[in-house]
Amino acid sequence: MDLLSEVIRTVRVGSATGRVIRQSGPTGIRFPAFDGSGIHILLRGSCWLITEDEEPVALRPGDVVLTSSGAAHGLSRVPHPLAGLPLVDMRPLPPAPGPFDFEFLCGCYQLQHGHAPQYLRVLPDLIAVSPDYAAHPELRALVELLKADRSGGAQMGAGATLPALLDLVLVHVLRQWHEQQGAAGWPDTHDPAIAAALREIHEHPEQPWTVERLSEVAGLPRTAFTRRFTTEVGRPPMSYLIGWRLSRGARLLRETDAPLSSIARQVGYANEFAFSGAFSREYGVSPSRFRAGQAAVRGQEAASGTG
Repeated sequence: MDLLSEVIRTVRVGSATGRVIRQSGPTGIRFPAFDGSGIHILLRGSCWLITEDEEPVALRPGDVVLTSSGAAHGLSRVPHPLAGLPLVDMRPLPPAPGPFDFEFLCGCYQLQHGHAPQYLRVLPDLIAVSPDYAAHPELRALVELLKADRSGGAQMGAGATLPALLDLVLVHVLRQWHEQQGAAGWPDTHDPAIAAALREIHEHPEQPWTVERLSEVAGLPRTAFTRRFTTEVGRPPMSYLIGWRLSRGARLLRETDAPLSSIARQVGYANEFAFSGAFSREYGVSPSRFRAGQAAVRGQEAASGTG
């Protein structure tokens, strides 16, 4: 299974929004915490990535910030406490005219229910990437397309182009970050025993996994496996397995018309009732209501793209 493709397909359970933002003045803007994932791409000027707990990070043109699971953050021309930055206006407004200190693309997938996909939740909350555009000119072309798409106001087909472009940009940014980290797979683990267990979870969520069976895959005693898995991944094995199964279930609800009984079997639940109960606890809504909501979002995106 192509894990990166699975991540992007799972992200699509949210509705896509985006715009070009130009900022001037001594401070910047603050993005509150939200349910979803997003990116910023600095186009011109320089600024600082501001978070609640970490030191500010200097950004230069071309740098990309990935908000893996909607953590609060800010962008400012000078280092500044996050709480003191004014909140951003994310309505689909055209870029402000006149002089500005920095300009950036902002795009995100806003989730109506549940959390960011399992993979993104185990990444750092905020990731700053300096892509190698010389080695990957296709990313620069995608950024230009996304900028043009978000700078021209309402256009025919916008409801289709924005999610497609965001998908592609996210693929390239995650791929480059992954290469720069030198990691072999997500979550970022250098423990081959834990990596083996994760591979089985990702590729075969329908299997009746238990901690005992996963520890056998890893070649470790159960207690040692549970301890090492939790340390490496940040969640106990069964908690991670449930999250992965339900993220895939959410994608299948969005992308297919398969009955709940079929989806339940594909993601490791004995029947639709067990799947529905687990899904409702995770997403706060039943699978049928989630599917209906996703269909409504797609309809709104299609309508907004007709001009």
